[in-house]
Amino acid sequence: QVQLAESGGGLVQPGGSLKLSCAASESIFTFRVMGWYRQALGKQRELVASITSGGTTNYADSVKARFTISRDIAKTAVYLQMNNLKPEDTAVYFCHARSFALPPQYYWGQGTQVTVSS
Repeated sequence: QVQLAESGGGLVQPGGSLKLSCAASESIFTFRVMGWYRQALGKQRELVASITSGGTTNYADSVKARFTISRDIAKTAVYLQMNNLKPEDTAVYFCHARSFALPPQYYWGQGTQVTVSS
Protein backbone atom coordinates (compact mmCIF):
# COMPACT_ATOMS: atom_id res chain seq x y z
CA GLN A 1 0.00 0.00 0.00
CA VAL A 2 1.45 3.33 -1.07
CA GLN A 3 1.87 5.82 1.75
CA LEU A 4 2.47 9.54 1.56
CA ALA A 5 3.53 11.41 4.69
CA GLU A 6 3.56 15.20 4.85
CA SER A 7 5.49 17.36 7.27
CA GLY A 8 6.57 20.96 7.65
CA GLY A 9 3.32 22.79 8.27
CA GLY A 10 2.86 25.34 11.00
CA LEU A 11 2.08 28.93 11.91
CA VAL A 12 3.87 31.69 10.04
CA GLN A 13 3.43 35.44 9.73
CA PRO A 14 2.40 37.05 6.45
CA GLY A 15 5.42 37.40 4.19
CA GLY A 16 7.11 34.41 5.79
CA SER A 17 8.19 31.09 4.33
CA LEU A 18 7.59 27.41 4.96
CA LYS A 19 8.79 24.26 3.25
CA LEU A 20 6.51 21.24 3.12
CA SER A 21 7.85 17.74 2.60
CA CYS A 22 6.11 14.64 1.32
CA ALA A 23 7.84 11.32 1.86
CA ALA A 24 6.64 8.49 -0.37
CA SER A 25 6.86 4.81 0.57
CA GLU A 26 8.23 3.92 -2.87
CA SER A 27 10.12 5.48 -5.74
CA ILE A 28 8.51 8.69 -6.94
CA PHE A 29 9.02 7.40 -10.49
CA THR A 30 6.22 4.97 -9.67
CA PHE A 31 3.88 7.91 -10.13
CA ARG A 32 2.86 9.72 -13.28
CA VAL A 33 2.27 12.91 -11.31
CA MET A 34 2.83 14.06 -7.76
CA GLY A 35 1.56 17.26 -6.32
CA TRP A 36 0.18 19.38 -3.55
CA TYR A 37 -3.44 20.26 -2.99
CA ARG A 38 -4.91 22.45 -0.30
CA GLN A 39 -8.28 22.83 1.32
CA ALA A 40 -9.27 25.90 3.27
CA LEU A 41 -12.09 25.80 5.79
CA GLY A 42 -15.42 25.73 3.98
CA LYS A 43 -13.84 25.54 0.52
CA GLN A 44 -13.17 22.85 -2.02
CA ARG A 45 -9.82 21.16 -2.31
CA GLU A 46 -7.71 22.79 -5.02
CA LEU A 47 -4.51 21.98 -6.84
CA VAL A 48 -1.54 24.09 -5.73
CA ALA A 49 1.35 22.61 -7.69
CA SER A 50 2.30 19.39 -9.46
CA ILE A 51 5.32 17.73 -11.00
CA THR A 52 5.30 14.92 -13.54
CA SER A 53 7.68 11.98 -13.67
CA GLY A 54 9.45 13.84 -16.47
CA GLY A 55 9.91 16.91 -14.29
CA THR A 56 7.28 19.19 -15.81
CA THR A 57 5.78 21.49 -13.19
CA ASN A 58 2.43 23.22 -12.99
CA TYR A 59 1.17 25.86 -10.57
CA ALA A 60 -2.10 27.47 -9.61
CA ASP A 61 -2.17 31.11 -10.70
CA SER A 62 -2.55 32.22 -7.09
CA VAL A 63 0.84 30.77 -6.09
CA LYS A 64 2.97 31.31 -9.19
CA ALA A 65 6.26 33.09 -8.45
CA ARG A 66 5.79 32.40 -4.72
CA PHE A 67 5.72 28.59 -4.45
CA THR A 68 8.15 26.07 -5.90
CA ILE A 69 7.63 22.33 -6.17
CA SER A 70 10.70 20.10 -6.31
CA ARG A 71 11.73 16.52 -5.71
CA ASP A 72 14.56 14.44 -4.34
CA ILE A 73 14.65 11.14 -6.15
CA ALA A 74 17.08 9.51 -3.72
CA LYS A 75 14.90 10.45 -0.75
CA THR A 76 11.66 9.57 -2.58
CA ALA A 77 10.35 12.95 -1.53
CA VAL A 78 8.54 15.90 -3.03
CA TYR A 79 8.74 19.37 -1.54
CA LEU A 80 6.78 22.60 -1.67
CA GLN A 81 8.74 25.73 -0.89
CA MET A 82 6.31 28.50 -0.02
CA ASN A 83 7.54 32.10 0.08
CA ASN A 84 5.79 35.41 0.69
CA LEU A 85 2.91 33.61 2.36
CA LYS A 86 -0.44 35.34 2.59
CA PRO A 87 -3.38 34.80 4.95
CA GLU A 88 -5.33 33.34 2.04
CA ASP A 89 -2.75 30.54 1.83
CA THR A 90 -4.08 29.21 5.15
CA ALA A 91 -5.32 25.68 4.56
CA VAL A 92 -4.62 22.01 5.10
CA TYR A 93 -2.07 20.94 2.49
CA PHE A 94 -2.23 17.42 1.08
CA CYS A 95 0.36 15.49 -0.84
CA HIS A 96 -1.10 13.63 -3.81
CA ALA A 97 0.13 11.03 -6.27
CA ARG A 98 -1.32 9.42 -9.38
CA SER A 99 -0.03 6.12 -10.68
CA PHE A 100 0.77 5.13 -14.26
CA ALA A 101 -1.73 2.27 -14.03
CA LEU A 102 -4.97 2.27 -15.98
CA PRO A 103 -7.36 2.97 -14.49
CA PRO A 104 -5.15 5.31 -12.48
CA GLN A 105 -4.75 4.92 -8.74
CA TYR A 106 -4.78 8.03 -6.59
CA TYR A 107 -3.08 8.39 -3.25
CA TRP A 108 -3.34 11.05 -0.55
CA GLY A 109 -1.38 11.97 2.51
CA GLN A 110 -3.05 12.82 5.79
CA GLY A 111 -2.51 16.57 5.37
CA THR A 112 -0.55 19.23 7.21
CA GLN A 113 -1.96 22.51 8.50
CA VAL A 114 -0.50 25.79 7.28
CA THR A 115 -1.70 28.91 9.05
CA VAL A 116 -0.62 32.37 7.93
CA SER A 117 -1.50 34.96 10.54
CA SER A 118 0.00 37.87 12.41
